[in-house]
Amino acid sequence: MRILEVKKNDAGQRLDKFLQKSLCGMPLSLMYKLIRTKKIKVNRKRAEQKQMLSEGDTVQCFISDEFFASEKSADSLYAVKPKLDVLYEDENILLLNKPVGVLCHEDTEGNTNTLIYHVQAYLAQSGEYSPSDELSFAPSLCNRIDRNTSGIVIAAKNAAALRDMNERIKSGEVSKKYLCAVHGTQKKKESVEEAYLFKDAKTNTVKIYTEKNKPRGAKYIKTGYRVIAEKNGLSLLEIRLYTGRTHQIRAHMEYLGTSLVGEGKYGQNSQDRVLGYKHQALCSYSVTFDFEEKGSVLDYLSGKTVHISPDKVYFVRELFGSVRL
Repeated sequence: MRILEVKKNDAGQRLDKFLQKSLCGMPLSLMYKLIRTKKIKVNRKRAEQKQMLSEGDTVQCFISDEFFASEKSADSLYAVKPKLDVLYEDENILLLNKPVGVLCHEDTEGNTNTLIYHVQAYLAQSGEYSPSDELSFAPSLCNRIDRNTSGIVIAAKNAAALRDMNERIKSGEVSKKYLCAVHGTQKKKESVEEAYLFKDAKTNTVKIYTEKNKPRGAKYIKTGYRVIAEKNGLSLLEIRLYTGRTHQIRAHMEYLGTSLVGEGKYGQNSQDRVLGYKHQALCSYSVTFDFEEKGSVLDYLSGKTVHISPDKVYFVRELFGSVRL
């Protein structure tokens, strides 16, 4: 028998979710059977799979040792030198400037040199995260951006902050703005555009439609833009996403006749590649927390904005020089 003690970062989640993270390789069907047959109990009493756990609870597991990790090793987290551009940090969250070319999470090829890996190494070495002390939690990213998009990513240091931030993002209380360089000029210097986006999962591409010709399954999108600067046939746009769909900015700007510099999936970038722009000139440069007070752990962030200075955005600096937003 093993006894798992529910700690602060484990609390506030269902028993089945806790077990999925704490046990290694156990099929879900077997886990639910073990709960039903009282091979897994909470506080030595019969448990329910949806039972919410509290700090201090104990989970008794009358199961084979093969489903427990032998020991969580943190050696690699202490061996690496974290590479992070920290824009903001407090006891609950980190806001990071992710550079182009860095993955947020491990990919299918097993690339572990990721943003979240460096976050966990940074917090382990600062003493804010101890992998060996955690059963079901590790510092996590609350949002992600594409490998070849730069900009702000939010990381949560503890489970309470992760749940709160994810809820705020889902409810639309986190506003994000982007900078992008596009070919050509917009007829309107400021506009909010609406359309419909259809995703082709097989090709991992999307296509934009009007309301009249949209196919079944297309999703409504809303994109705002403001022209910041124009130079040498290019425009610098500030983008506000009212909806967050796959490749929304890249596809919507191409649909409006101004494809992103370096854009290969939704534009022709052969000339851009000659100039050194192999990837889309897109940066998530500003995050504002429009929080409603809920008596939760992150209420104090309400009204706060964190942004990246435009002179630190490589394509702004190289293509437009000094600009004011």
